[in-house]
Amino acid sequence: MTDTSLEAFGGMGDPADTVAERVLNQDEIDSLLGFDLGDDDGSEKSGIRAIINSALVSYERLPMLEIVFDRLVRLMTTSLRNFTSDNVEVSLDNISSIRFGDYLNSIPLPAILAVFRAEELDNYGLLTVDSNLIYSIVDVLLGGRRGTAALRIEGRPYTTIERVLVQRMVEVVLNDARQAFEPLTPVSFNLDRLETNPRFAAIARPANAAILIKLRIDMEDRGGRIELLLPYATLEPIRKMLLQQFMGEKFGRDNIWEGHLATELWTTETEVRAVLDEQMMPLSSVLNLKVGDTMMLNATPDSEVSIRAGSIPLTTGRMGRKGQHIAVRIEAPVNPESAARIRGAR
Repeated sequence: MTDTSLEAFGGMGDPADTVAERVLNQDEIDSLLGFDLGDDDGSEKSGIRAIINSALVSYERLPMLEIVFDRLVRLMTTSLRNFTSDNVEVSLDNISSIRFGDYLNSIPLPAILAVFRAEELDNYGLLTVDSNLIYSIVDVLLGGRRGTAALRIEGRPYTTIERVLVQRMVEVVLNDARQAFEPLTPVSFNLDRLETNPRFAAIARPANAAILIKLRIDMEDRGGRIELLLPYATLEPIRKMLLQQFMGEKFGRDNIWEGHLATELWTTETEVRAVLDEQMMPLSSVLNLKVGDTMMLNATPDSEVSIRAGSIPLTTGRMGRKGQHIAVRIEAPVNPESAARIRGAR
């Protein structure tokens, strides 16, 4: 048996039948792992890195959020044209999901970070204005000539004039965001503070997931980028509304079916029993009952009769006669708790 096994392995190890091992080059290894040194813009990942990132951030599709920010783009195009008296084009680059800590580490400095509060949602959001847009807005609002690049002095803090002009632009954008959300739900976005250090703009824990919206603003030969970050905790109170496929979609409630169900319930027949008295008897006595036996009830003609649906008491009444039939006159309203128990049992 040993010889046979050796022969088999010897045949498999024959150089004529062996496929030469192929060594992966660096590009193939990077593609397999999903790492690309030149890819820092948060675009789609592949390979093992995509699996790791999917475990870190579970991006939930919110269809209505895309509609809201499409509306925001249209509103911003009009309002920024009025604000700058220039030809402004606003475009939505993408909507993605990211960890809050990863976003703070990826902000290109220098930049101005506006922390705003969503009053009705009782939480905060973050709006980032990059340096290109800051200098472009200052240049446009202070009458800079077209065709000349905005003067940038790196390494210096933003002046009071620059911060005030950017603050006015941020307030315009936040007002447009309020109008964009208004058809869905009323939300007021109020500016809380402006920061230049990302560490001072922390509004959530680093591991918390957030929605990142990247907007591109072009003013002919000038422009820049605005990034709007909304933590999932901020959107949680209106999450059900954002899951709608279209405006006004109903979740589990239909007025037509409600009316139809109510109509059918009113025409439903229910068996009702009038119980005059109850007695506890041994099973042996019940088995010995014969035709003609008499049972004495602990009730009189004036005793109350219990009206029941199955074993659930509904109301009480008095026994009497109407024509040739024994009748019961209802003397108390139906107990709402009993009616609810009957509906629950059905």
